Amino acid sequence: MATPPICDYEGSDYQTSFWDKGGREYEDRTEAIALQRLLPESGHLLLELGAGAGRNTPRYRGFDRIVLLDYSRTQLEQAQARLGKTDKYVYVAADVYRLPFIDGLFDAATMIRTIHHMADAPKALGQVQKVLGADGVFIVEYANKLNIKAIFRYLMGRQTWSPFTLEPVEFVELNFDFHPEAVRNWLKDLGFAIEKTLTLSYFRVGLLKRIVPTSVLVFFDSLLQWTGAWWQLSPSVFVRAKKVRRHASRIPPHGQDNILSYFKCPDCGHSPLIDKTEFLECSNCQKKWGVRDGIYDFREPINLDI
Repeated sequence: MATPPICDYEGSDYQTSFWDKGGREYEDRTEAIALQRLLPESGHLLLELGAGAGRNTPRYRGFDRIVLLDYSRTQLEQAQARLGKTDKYVYVAADVYRLPFIDGLFDAATMIRTIHHMADAPKALGQVQKVLGADGVFIVEYANKLNIKAIFRYLMGRQTWSPFTLEPVEFVELNFDFHPEAVRNWLKDLGFAIEKTLTLSYFRVGLLKRIVPTSVLVFFDSLLQWTGAWWQLSPSVFVRAKKVRRHASRIPPHGQDNILSYFKCPDCGHSPLIDKTEFLECSNCQKKWGVRDGIYDFREPINLDI
């Protein structure tokens, strides 16, 4: 089954070069505030889509278990080195367009700094909707094409694409900005009710970050986040939505600790999968999915004959 192209961070030093040494303390701290304002206080099972090296994972402390999903295995290895191999964290390498989870599994899901890599964002959001349980909370962050800088550049003739149109703009290969109304429409069409919107990174300007103390920028940004309820003109937008469309689905009881019961075959949709220790096997299509060093790999089936 054909899927959209994937932005693969395999082998990337993204965590170190962009976050640890890239002068992004301001962005990181404002995102921490937004998550604190949007996350449920507690829950059983949370899916972190595009978890990367686990930068945000410790912020989901109210959940009993967190499933970290990323297409890049090396990013998950970095997350594992940071967070450890414990029952609290489940590491899954998979394609967001083909999630390997049974329907209605998760209490909540997050997708931070990830959807801007999606060539087919509605398809990715549809996958999230399927794996969330009824009333499940979804927190998504997206890059906003209707930001103040883009508006001024367009009005001054320094940019060809319009920030006012609803279609996404691909400013670099597999890097998309989205219009707030388009994102709202996609979520509503999928049966989500938008509960809260926050706007972030108003001061994402190199000069400001060099001359103004980070704590000052973070303080004023935290105040401006609430303006997202009325307008979205910042580079980054956070949305909290709730799944309200109820479908009959097989939902494991909360407190269930059998991780294998979470999974389905991403190719044929069959579950449960058979545990063969070094791989999981689908009894329906006979596809085999790798398990190595605590990471479940559903990107491509393995071929034991090679």
